[in-house]
Amino acid sequence: MLKIIFLLLMSGGIPVAIAMAGSALLYIWWTGTLPAFVVIHRMVSGIDSFPLLAVPFFILAGNLMNNAGITNRIYNYALALVGWLKGGLGHVNVVGSVVFAGMSGTAIADAAGLGTIEIKAMTDHGYSKEFAVGVTAASATLGPIIPPSLPFVIYGMMANVSVGALFLAGILPGILMAVLMMLTVAYFAHKNGWGADIKFEWPRVIKALVETLVVAGWPLALWLLITKAGFPPQITVFAGLIVLFAADKFFNFQAVLPIMTPVLLIGGMTTGIFTPTEGAIAACLWAMVLGLAWYRTLNWKMFVKVCLDTVETTATVLFIVAAASIFGWMLTATGITAAISEWVLGFTKEPWVFLLLANMLMLFVGCFLEPTAAITILVPILVPICQQLGIDLVHFGLVMVLNLMIGLLHPPMGMVLFVLARVAKLSVERTTIAILPWLVPLLGSLAIITYFPKLVLWLPKMVY
Repeated sequence: MLKIIFLLLMSGGIPVAIAMAGSALLYIWWTGTLPAFVVIHRMVSGIDSFPLLAVPFFILAGNLMNNAGITNRIYNYALALVGWLKGGLGHVNVVGSVVFAGMSGTAIADAAGLGTIEIKAMTDHGYSKEFAVGVTAASATLGPIIPPSLPFVIYGMMANVSVGALFLAGILPGILMAVLMMLTVAYFAHKNGWGADIKFEWPRVIKALVETLVVAGWPLALWLLITKAGFPPQITVFAGLIVLFAADKFFNFQAVLPIMTPVLLIGGMTTGIFTPTEGAIAACLWAMVLGLAWYRTLNWKMFVKVCLDTVETTATVLFIVAAASIFGWMLTATGITAAISEWVLGFTKEPWVFLLLANMLMLFVGCFLEPTAAITILVPILVPICQQLGIDLVHFGLVMVLNLMIGLLHPPMGMVLFVLARVAKLSVERTTIAILPWLVPLLGSLAIITYFPKLVLWLPKMVY
């Protein structure tokens, strides 16, 4: 009865959060087995969680970076690094999304922030709008895969999995996805005879490579000083930050400090300096320092607006989580999750078959539900089956999030699709067709990530 009521409400066009909470309430009223206040109690307890404090702070950090003019710096850095390749701006699009993914944590922020700059630049250089939209949509899926990631926080809380392990698990798959996308850009460039978009100049390329080496070498140098030379950790990190800011001022780096966001976040979590929740606060402080004090591209009026936007987005996300808490609890209490588990395990006990079926289900669900809602509904159903089949929950979390990110590119509910259609001033139909070729690298990445879990688990197992 519960699932029938839920499907009826959803088919009537009611928002998914209200459909989840409403179906639970109507079921309780219908059966009379529980008092109605259980709905409110379970919804409140569902969001009374310390890890969920990371949600508003990661949203705030992404909004601050998006409004502080950081996107232009990332674009110029990526242009210097790969813009001289054939199909240059396509490669810039992918590299820019890799960098921006380390700050925003959401696909929609990537599409709306960098997408506006990238699509205009590509069309000005003679690329078709369809190609510009396609590569922008595909690269936007990197947002929640490369840490930090808002969907990973939600999944980690729902599945009782380490958020830090999920963040580490997303690094190598994110690089794999970027490589496959750049190979796709190279294929189109070769097919259409596209050349470079900027002239190859050694000084510009060397400066971009130096920035990349600084980002990679700075944490390595600190690690060597602390672990090998015995320097005190706190003083060493503080001195390292002073040197980093001094170098940025002296050499006028484009994007070293913004790119440092995920480095500081992952480094702080893996060394035990802060938890993922505290890391989200640190990311906000870092974004405020860059926007308000260092680059001075943010003012207090803009800061207040960003905070209000963050409150609105956070309220939406947490209302979905709260509604899913009572709905998931009712699914368990009425035996629906157990029945689904028994049915699946009666059909197959092979992990690879289950992963194939789960991928098909999640791709389908992702086309209709927003990722947060989909995660909160699917985790109580699928995670118990994973536990019985011995599938690692960190690996499965990455598979789930990637499936739902691909779902954001398709009608009827793909938010990235609608954002890019508006940015590029294309119809939804033309935008959908433009995205279709990019499903090849995305589904290829999904297949590799699904059936080669060592790629996902190598970094988490090194640290945890």
